[in-house]
Amino acid sequence: MPDIPSLFGGGSQADRFDDIDQFVPEHLPDPDAFLDGHRVLDGDNHVAVHRVARDLFEARGVYDVTFGYNLARLNLDRRHPDAGFRYAEDCDDPSVLLAEFTPTTPFCPQSKTLTVGAFRAWNGLADRHDYDRVRVRVAPMHQQADAINAELDAMDPDDVQAADESTRDDGPTTSERDGDEPAAHSLSEEFEAALNRLSGEKQ
Repeated sequence: MPDIPSLFGGGSQADRFDDIDQFVPEHLPDPDAFLDGHRVLDGDNHVAVHRVARDLFEARGVYDVTFGYNLARLNLDRRHPDAGFRYAEDCDDPSVLLAEFTPTTPFCPQSKTLTVGAFRAWNGLADRHDYDRVRVRVAPMHQQADAINAELDAMDPDDVQAADESTRDDGPTTSERDGDEPAAHSLSEEFEAALNRLSGEKQ
């Protein structure tokens, strides 16, 4: 899925984003409560996991509709150095990956949709990575973190099949077509309306 031009504009791609193969701690959120006491990934280990996240999000259409790009790119966006994902391996079971998402603001309205989408992408496409399961949470800085994390906690699968069935039964929080191919877009109706208004103003 190609990136969607942001309504907020911005500089060139080179100016705005770090490379996917770079680990730049000053452009990433600090690990928070969910990762405390576990083996936080950094350097090449973080990069390797985040590359997988990018591919999984692309397959399942996990896009930030405000910025119009694959959610994994938020980690690389220099305009938001305190937002994105950090990862850790469970200290008692390294086959379990922990992913903590820090949104750009404490009131980000997409946080539930994005974390649920990330959870479903990781656990619904488990054949594309080496972890037995992946747990996802939103950082406590978000105003609805407790409620969102309670729902994510209830979704933690006993097995990968449970997560994939949840994706099919509950309807998409991420857009996808049959055969795990991403849909042409995953914009909300509000974002589509905004784009249409801008288009009309230019005509």
